[in-house]
Amino acid sequence: MKFHQGLIRAAGIAGILGPLMFGLVTVLLTWTEYDFMLSLGWDPLRAPTFDWPSGLALSPLGWLMTTTFVASGASMSLFGAGLRLALRSPTGEIGSGLLVLAGCALAGLAFTTDPTIRSTPATWHGRLHDASFVVLGLTLIPAIIFLGAAFRQAESWRKFSSYSWVTAALAIPAFTVKGMAFYVFLAATLIWSETIALQFEKSAGFLPTN
Repeated sequence: MKFHQGLIRAAGIAGILGPLMFGLVTVLLTWTEYDFMLSLGWDPLRAPTFDWPSGLALSPLGWLMTTTFVASGASMSLFGAGLRLALRSPTGEIGSGLLVLAGCALAGLAFTTDPTIRSTPATWHGRLHDASFVVLGLTLIPAIIFLGAAFRQAESWRKFSSYSWVTAALAIPAFTVKGMAFYVFLAATLIWSETIALQFEKSAGFLPTN
């Protein structure tokens, strides 16, 4: 029991720190390596998803982005594991399990991407990076949807149910429309992760059980 309580507490802290770290490093590194990103063909308005943010790992300070992918992914997986211990409903277990997988996929983005404009064939690590991004989308968005269903089982968490589904709805176009929609996806999922983690920590891991 004490181990479970300790893991739940650690999961709450990880859930709070992970999104903050990812957002802060991405913004600061984009500002620092702005000219480098432009050299790859990225443009914040006309081509927002062109090698961003993955291309930051190719910059002189790229190790920071690589480290952030791993650390943020580990934080997400740990948070998902904590949710799995706290949630006992089928939808909660599915959602938290998918969140663990999404964290693994996020960590998988540490495999260095290939620049879109290049004269060489795709590398093995570039292919793994692209595959990790696909898996991230296929696990994170469903995780949010299933967790939204689980949150409906407790009055104190019910408001986070609709919020989760709205977040998922905002995130889905990033994988179809792309472009500026990617900013919405990134912001919506980071804010959702931070909000749920803060509530989870505030409630000391108490979530609806069934």
